[in-house]
Amino acid sequence: SQAVTDPLFLQHPFFDPHDLVQVKYEMLRRAQHEGHSVTQAAAAFGFSRPSFYQALAAFEHGGLGGLIAHKRGPKAAHKLTAEVVQFVRQRQLVDPELRAATLVRLIARHFGVIVHPRSIERALARSQKKRPVAA
Repeated sequence: SQAVTDPLFLQHPFFDPHDLVQVKYEMLRRAQHEGHSVTQAAAAFGFSRPSFYQALAAFEHGGLGGLIAHKRGPKAAHKLTAEVVQFVRQRQLVDPELRAATLVRLIARHFGVIVHPRSIERALARSQKKRPVAA
């Protein structure tokens, strides 16, 4: 973090202010084992009090690995389930000229789910990559 003002991180090469896992761990350790207040520890390591408590919860739940930053947001196409992609593939077999915009309407009518045409294109591209090439 850019706002780390803790002397250890400024004076010793072992402590890297750009290593967020190390910074968060030291912030938690400082408050829990050296008696610094949450406000003092958070400020010295460039975090807010809410961020301190988020780091504490992550550490208590997942240990050191819990402090590693994770990607936010959905991890997969949650609307385009395997069932929806299979439905799209079947429709394309019947009519290979079907466009994504038309498929959006078919999916909405059949599954009650609104998806973006580009989401359909990406899902189809992903499923193409997974299929083995016929030899």
